[in-house]
Amino acid sequence: MGMFKGSREFTRVRADISAMQAAIRDAGLDGWLLYDLHARNDVAAQLIGLGDLSRRFFVLIPAEGDPTAIIHGIEQAPWEKWPWRRRMYVGWQELGAALRETLDGQRRIAMEYSPDAAVPAIDLVSAGIVELVRSTGVEVVSSGDLVTRFYSCWTPEQLRSHYTASAALAQIAEATFARLAHAVAAGENVNEVLMREWVLADMEAHGVAAGPDAIAATGLSAADPHYSPQDGGAVFKHGDIVLLDLWSKQSEEMVYADQTWMAYLGPKVPERPAKLFAVIRDARDAAVAFLHEAWKSGRPIEGREVDDVTRNVVTGAGYGAYFIHRTGHSIDRSTHGMGPNIDNLETNDTRRLMPGVGFSIEPGIYIPGEIGMRTEINVHIGDDGPEVTTPDPQHDMQALLAR
Repeated sequence: MGMFKGSREFTRVRADISAMQAAIRDAGLDGWLLYDLHARNDVAAQLIGLGDLSRRFFVLIPAEGDPTAIIHGIEQAPWEKWPWRRRMYVGWQELGAALRETLDGQRRIAMEYSPDAAVPAIDLVSAGIVELVRSTGVEVVSSGDLVTRFYSCWTPEQLRSHYTASAALAQIAEATFARLAHAVAAGENVNEVLMREWVLADMEAHGVAAGPDAIAATGLSAADPHYSPQDGGAVFKHGDIVLLDLWSKQSEEMVYADQTWMAYLGPKVPERPAKLFAVIRDARDAAVAFLHEAWKSGRPIEGREVDDVTRNVVTGAGYGAYFIHRTGHSIDRSTHGMGPNIDNLETNDTRRLMPGVGFSIEPGIYIPGEIGMRTEINVHIGDDGPEVTTPDPQHDMQALLAR
């Protein structure tokens, strides 16, 4: 049997408890019930700060009054510095009794649960646990907006770091395209794996080497949005479209930057790819314009609405069937974060884009056997509204070779 070494200060939940309770009341809830086992619920694991525990625990943060932790008898040490009430159980009957008594008087509580699995990212509590909690007589609703605010919103330090990472990635993309052009013009063989290795080395040199990765692909390879080359991948040659998707951050506690850039290995971009890129660029820019307009109007913005705006542009141009993924994903300490996604295709994401959240806007067109392309920028919702954090978003595909 493993032993948990040391206890925690519960710094994060201590600091946020008043704000959490105010948000719970504002949402018309009686409490937020955090549950975890073996760090399967990353929200509970991060907010409570205990990591992987081998026994089930619950933490009720009520709208009013002190929180209560329900913990197992053999794992008391990690909770030694818990500043509020603790209830201990050993057997499953005791757990059920402790849960019923703790939730007595509660009517509606939030958990990391998504009705009908509409938003998989937030669906972290098992159906069995939801059933157990409902058996006490309470209504369980999604904690989606609470998770956004207290887990996924960026701190000022994270925003500054993100801007630094964004600038570095844009510079790396430009330098990588220049290096590729020089190599192809000189008759060198550069494949997709080698180009990716260039990018990763440059990330290390620029100080953005936490969780780094990249997709380097020809336009044909990029018709698979999550392309992964085999045996080195394709060799770049004159006349190829080039897609570069790259993402990284400065350190584990910071947030990611994530960008996609397109280029053409020739002196002039042909009409077909130029037209397709213009469609996804206009879709991207329509999303940004909508965000600004909605913010100015003072109304809440849901992730699915932004997806609709973006998708309507691509569909209106006749390529809707080839835009086969959501418009964008949440960004926080994970590349695909726990906040609202820009999605009304894969899921129906009704979560609000509140101040502090960051996300990608990345429409694409993927025609199997012919071409794939994407443009990707990042957006942060600041106190004064939406901010595009990607430097100088690409307006046209770049032609890499001289005449």
